[in-house]
Amino acid sequence: MRTTKNSNFMRTIAAAALGTALMVSTAYASQGLEMSTDYPGITAKPGETINFDLDFVNETSQGLNAALSASGLDESWSGYFSGNDKAVSNVYVKTNSSTKGTKDDPNSDLVTYSLTVPDDAKKGTYTVSLNAKATQSELGPASPASSDLTLTINVSDESSGSSELTTTYPEQQGATGTAFTFNSTLKNNSSSAQSYSLAAEAPTGWTVGFKPSSAQTQVSSLDVDAHGSQGLTITVTPPDKVTAGEYEIPITANSADQSLSTTLKVTITGTYAINLSTTEGQLSFDANVNKKQTVPLSIVNTGNIDLNNVNLTTTAPSGWTVEFNESTIDTLPAGQTKEVIMYVTPSKDAMSGDYAMTISTGNDETSMDQSFRVTVKTPTMWGAVGILLIVAVGCVLGEVFHKYGRH
Repeated sequence: MRTTKNSNFMRTIAAAALGTALMVSTAYASQGLEMSTDYPGITAKPGETINFDLDFVNETSQGLNAALSASGLDESWSGYFSGNDKAVSNVYVKTNSSTKGTKDDPNSDLVTYSLTVPDDAKKGTYTVSLNAKATQSELGPASPASSDLTLTINVSDESSGSSELTTTYPEQQGATGTAFTFNSTLKNNSSSAQSYSLAAEAPTGWTVGFKPSSAQTQVSSLDVDAHGSQGLTITVTPPDKVTAGEYEIPITANSADQSLSTTLKVTITGTYAINLSTTEGQLSFDANVNKKQTVPLSIVNTGNIDLNNVNLTTTAPSGWTVEFNESTIDTLPAGQTKEVIMYVTPSKDAMSGDYAMTISTGNDETSMDQSFRVTVKTPTMWGAVGILLIVAVGCVLGEVFHKYGRH
């Protein structure tokens, strides 16, 4: 009887142990390795490379060395696993059941799967299956931990909007006379080569030139390979006397299938400058003692900003009189010329010879001093004697004709 009882007791213990073992095995098998990504479904264009950041959860009691593989796509699709900027085929996943879903998770973004869509891929939905499988030696031959992940790639239609014309610094500024250089990139994201015609809508008097990067010859069109890009140097030159302000220059690149555009912006900063001379361009004139001499002057605003309250002043020899018909110019527009009459009267004591005088013109922003040479002429003694002799001779001849005219 005791033997029977002992035997029944042992069978009970064995059954309990087996049940416990089965429970442990079932719970262990229900846990294990999980691989995931935040965005398993992505839309892409032909030729585009997309990246999937892979997270891992290891709910076993020890670290796992998992082999990585991908299947489901033909050889025209190129994909690989990488970690720490290197291609990898295995990943070691630390046990992290206590940190799952937290920022301290050591297995977050362990591996990246990069996939390149073929250039000739047709519109449609494609799937690729990723697998991470721990070696059997880690958990024993009965239940190796593994995880499968399906990625979905929706290949979209091509569109002209996918290509673009961009400029690194589309807004620049400078003074008059500056030639502006813009570095642009023409990107063709379509699956066929494109020939783009280049054009600009510049203001009147402006010139715009296009050159491929590292080239010396200007072009009017540019060929770009499928899913390729081409650097482009755009040179914008304003006219010499352009007015200060902001100017926009629309740029277009058109092909048979696409119409791309960008807008460049140039700001011309203010330049103040003024010039003065006689209307004939000479810097000298003649004058007579104690007589008013008329001298026409030209005042030119050679800058690109209007000048206000432009004044005229002179420095002349002592005793001379200098006047202007207009000594103050209220406004002199950029690039415009104003004619002013100057009246110069040398003093009555002036001697014959050359004299220097200075005319100053300008305002608070700019000014100019212009020197003139004045040649003064005075009547000479011999000139007066000659006049008297002519008068005397005339008188004598008149008397002779009067006296002997009848004979």
